[in-house]
Amino acid sequence: MANHVSALKRVRQTIKKTEINRNNRSRVRGALRKMREVVAAGNKEAAEKTFRETVSALDKAIQKGILHQNTAGRYKSRLAARVKAIK
Repeated sequence: MANHVSALKRVRQTIKKTEINRNNRSRVRGALRKMREVVAAGNKEAAEKTFRETVSALDKAIQKGILHQNTAGRYKSRLAARVKAIK
């Protein structure tokens, strides 16, 4: 365990930041899971609405440093193709 005041502060900061990152990552995973479920159901209107929400969550994850820009772009591209394929 840390003994110096500055090291103790870093421990507190790390715990707080870890929790924030965990929440943001969980939000993105949940949005992706919800999107996959809606696409599997085959409802075009719901898929388009959920797609917009998912893209928003991915863009926020990029801003917060949770996802790399190219990774989020790949997710968005694949999800857009799935939404487009729904009849």
